[in-house]
Amino acid sequence: MNTLQKTALVLTIIGALNWGLVGLFQFDLVATIFGGADSLLARVVYVLVALAGIINIGLLFKDLD
Repeated sequence: MNTLQKTALVLTIIGALNWGLVGLFQFDLVATIFGGADSLLARVVYVLVALAGIINIGLLFKDLD
C-alpha cells in the first residue's frame, strides 16, 4: 500500500467516524471543528473524504497477498 492509499484510508476512516457520530448523536464533528457545515474548511474536508473514498475503491480490486 503506497502513501496515497494510506492517506486516503485514514481520511475514509475519519469520514466514517464522523458519519457514525451524525447517525448516532446528530453531531457533526467536522462542522463543529471548522465552523459549520457551510464553512469553506468543512467543505474542503468533506471533498477530501469523498476523494479518499474514490481512491479506496481500488482496494476492492487489489490483491492484498
